[in-house]
Amino acid sequence: MIKKILTRRSFLKTSGGGALSFPAILTAKASKRVRLAAVGCGGKGWVDLNGAARHADLVAYCDVNLSANRKGGYNLVKEKWPKAKGYSDWRIMFEKEAKNFDAVTVSTPDHMHAPVTMTALQLGKGTYTQKPMTRTIQEARAITEASVKAGVPTQMGNQHHSGLGYRTLFEMVRGGAIGKVASAHAWSNRPIWPQGIDRPSGSDPIPAGFDWDKWLGVAPERPFKLDTYHPFKWRGWFDFGAGALGDMGCHIIDPVVWILGLGPAKSVAYEGPKPKPETFPATEVLTYLFAGTEFTSGDELAMKWYDGGQRPAKKGTHLPMDAEIPSQGAMFIGEEGTALCPHGGMPRLWPTEKFSKLTRPKVERLDHYKVWLDAFHTGEKPNSHFGYAGPLTETVLMGVVAARVGTKKELKWDSTNLHFTNSRKANQFVRPKYRTGWEVEGLG
Repeated sequence: MIKKILTRRSFLKTSGGGALSFPAILTAKASKRVRLAAVGCGGKGWVDLNGAARHADLVAYCDVNLSANRKGGYNLVKEKWPKAKGYSDWRIMFEKEAKNFDAVTVSTPDHMHAPVTMTALQLGKGTYTQKPMTRTIQEARAITEASVKAGVPTQMGNQHHSGLGYRTLFEMVRGGAIGKVASAHAWSNRPIWPQGIDRPSGSDPIPAGFDWDKWLGVAPERPFKLDTYHPFKWRGWFDFGAGALGDMGCHIIDPVVWILGLGPAKSVAYEGPKPKPETFPATEVLTYLFAGTEFTSGDELAMKWYDGGQRPAKKGTHLPMDAEIPSQGAMFIGEEGTALCPHGGMPRLWPTEKFSKLTRPKVERLDHYKVWLDAFHTGEKPNSHFGYAGPLTETVLMGVVAARVGTKKELKWDSTNLHFTNSRKANQFVRPKYRTGWEVEGLG
């Protein structure tokens, strides 16, 4: 009965009505704090609900693990917010508490981002969803469209979009410091979890208080194996995550797309080992091709992504050979110089002698959660709202598909129709396949 909540249209009608208009929400909350619910209480969920609860009132929360206190958790939330109501099933929380909350944080493994987020939007709830916004391209497009219809404040959890480093980089590159950009690079030291492996055989006892079936959610059933999927190691598995690129691309590809005003990628090509049947490769290089913009020097722009320990070469940049390439970051090669920003750090420009007297733009660091929650009162769109974050996620997930296909063939992308024009295999990975009983209207 509970699983049918997801497909029962009456649930969406009786548990809070259809999507509220943004002006109506503003009127309802103009004189009070936003009422918050949270899906996911441990790890990043603990960070997100605490970050949001600094500016809102937590009234309900849920987690499939009722016993663990690893980096937060259900019991620590219960202790810190004793008046909030706790659940182990987000569907039941939505059904019983929809009239009591206005906004929700979604901090689950990637495969559950879209089901929870779509349901929240259909209930007219403002949503803060961790990156990547979804696990598949079709989910990202559907969520983007649903957010427009819902008219509620949304935000993706790529918090460095609000950080000092990338905001300063934006002002430098957009301000023309390095001239028009000829090419760009983005890279990460991830994965820091197993990838390029096969599924282990057998099964292990499920820990007390942990609901494995609810954790699987929309994913196909499989035996529980200790220290294989949960906690944290799920990112490398096709059914649950989006690999190193999915984890970090929405952070580090973000400044490239944002600063250069890029539209959908035209194509993507993969270099790396042949992927295993169920996990992403341990290392990869991806080449994206975009149509040029007013900020690029040509009609097309190539951006390379690297992970698994690989980094861009200094050749062809303005960097001297003794310059250090950080473990993660983004780099723009312009007609008049090169800008490099370590992930989580501040940008630098080369040649150093040319930019020695350049004054760094005055930029403020923003609170990514507050930006989202302030929108309930101001009506302004948050800076990484789904209308921006959805297309960014689609671009990132193009590379995820290329890694799953695992050939060097350039995959050509038709963004309008969500279709690779030259690969039937690639198109198998554009849409999700949900487990029976977990279907959500508009997804898949």
